[in-house]
Order: sequence, then C-alpha cells, then structure tokens
Amino acid sequence: MVKAVRFNEIGGPEVLQFVDVEVGDPGPGQARVRHTYIAVNFIDTYFRTGRYPLELPNGLGSDAVGVVEAVGPGVSDIKVGDRVGYLIGPQGAYSQVRVMPAEVLIPLPDGISDSTAATLMMKGMTAQYLFRQVYPLKGGETILYHAAAGGVGLIACQWARAMGVTMIGTVSTDEKAAVAKANGCTHTIVTSRENIAERVRELTGGKGVPVVYDSVGKDTLMASLDSLQPRGSLISNGTSSGSVVVDSQLLAVKGSIWMTRPAMMHYIQPRGHMLSMAKELFDHVLAGRIVSEPQQTFALADAAEAHKMLESRKTTGATVLIP
Repeated sequence: MVKAVRFNEIGGPEVLQFVDVEVGDPGPGQARVRHTYIAVNFIDTYFRTGRYPLELPNGLGSDAVGVVEAVGPGVSDIKVGDRVGYLIGPQGAYSQVRVMPAEVLIPLPDGISDSTAATLMMKGMTAQYLFRQVYPLKGGETILYHAAAGGVGLIACQWARAMGVTMIGTVSTDEKAAVAKANGCTHTIVTSRENIAERVRELTGGKGVPVVYDSVGKDTLMASLDSLQPRGSLISNGTSSGSVVVDSQLLAVKGSIWMTRPAMMHYIQPRGHMLSMAKELFDHVLAGRIVSEPQQTFALADAAEAHKMLESRKTTGATVLIP
C-alpha cells in the first residue's frame, strides 16, 4: 500500500483526501514509477471543481517526475532505474507510486535535477508548444502574454528572451512584475492599476501586437482583442477566470482576428514528436537559457493547501508536492 490523493466528489480543496491505495506490478507496455516530485498545475483545479469532468472517484494530477521501479512486458526504451517525467496520461499523479503507460514517460538528462524537471514537464512543454507550434515565433516579434509570473509564464519569459522576442507580460502585483522582469519579460502591465490594451498600444507605438497568449480567459478577453493588430492571433490557452465565449462577428469587428483554443494532446503526439519537444526544452535548460526551480513546496498530504494558495493567486512560479 502507498499513499495518494483521491477525491469522491467535485468541490473545493477540502474534497481532496489523503488515502491508502494499492499499486500492483506493471502490465504489458507499462512501467511503475516512484515519484520524487509532483507538479501542481492550475488545470488540476478544473478537474477538482468539475469544469473538466472526470468519472468519480478518481485521482488527480497529470505531471510528475520519479524513478522507474519496474517495467512490464514489451517495454524496451524505458528501464528500471531510469529517471523519468511525464505530463500526459490518466489522472493520478498525486501519489507516491503509480503504474503508467511507458509510452508517455520522458527520460531526464543527467544535467537536469528532479526538482527542476518537476517544474518543466507540463509548464515547459506548454511554453514549447505555444511558442514553437501554435503560433511559431521566429524572433523579433512583440507579444502579449497574460499571467507572466505564473509557472508557465516564468518559463515563457526566459524562452522569449532566448529567442529575441519582446514580451509584454501582465501580472497582478508589482512584486510579480519584478519577478517577471528578472526572468526576461521586457515590459510588464500591473492589471490592478493599468489598462492592458492602452498600455500595449503605448508600448507598440499604437500598432498593437500580432499575437496574444491568454490563459486567463473571460476577464481578459476584451483587453486581448483590443491589443491585437488587424489579422492578429488570439491564443486562448486557459480559462482561469472563466470560459471564453466569442461571437464570430466580434472577431471581424476587432480586425479579422484569428482565434484558437489549443490543447496539449493535439500538439504532443506521437511519442517521437513529444521527445523532440522535450529535447528542445532540455537543451535550453542545459545551456542555461532557462532556469527553473520550485517556488512553493508542499507535502503530498497537504495538496489541498497547495490548491488554496494557487487559487488565491498567492503563488509565483512553480508549485510542487513532495511524496
């Protein structure tokens, strides 16, 4: 028996329970992983609250790193003792040990610690697919990025700097603005006292930006649209403030705007492509262009407290659970 976080009903952080679970041997195509760090992502709260439906009871979390304890029949590219991370697969990463499909496990380079890797699997790979696939940046662009001091945001700040991209990042406080700038964000907009679209126009000489990456959703939709150039692209990659509902006529009025709601699953497969994405991310880290460590740590048993901190916007950068 090992410990894991489970929930039997949707609701607030209090529905998360720390319980005993049984973990068996891996079957064909599977591996058993003992976790060293488990990432907490905002999407986890969507599953807990029912915004993203799950069959209950269920586990939570899709993003962790650890060591392979055993492999099942037919597994050839993962072996016992390998350090691995993952970001896709069934919910249940909030656990000490679990059995996973081996095809979703990503081997970790020797030069990247488990603690660093725990901040990169979902968050770093999200920055990769947003900047290199959804709207491929080439360098020289000026972009607007919401929640620049968040877990994905701080990696995005560094990735933008490495590519020579001018990043305008929104943050909620002056303290978070300082953190974002320290990580490479060129300009910050403190949303509690500045008008986003007006400030973007000031910073771009009235032109606006060609692309906005918006993980906030409902509360920033109009500001995002008003910050774009004609035929600009709105990448709606999150809904922390609520879902986005757009009348297509509004996209025309705002300048024939392109809009997409990307999902990681459609950009990370097949396995060979996922490994290539990870290599590009890891190369930036090994070269020192991206530096990432957990900013908040909680015991696995305190997952509910981690959720409270995340939802109250009291966190900066990455949050992890330690089994």
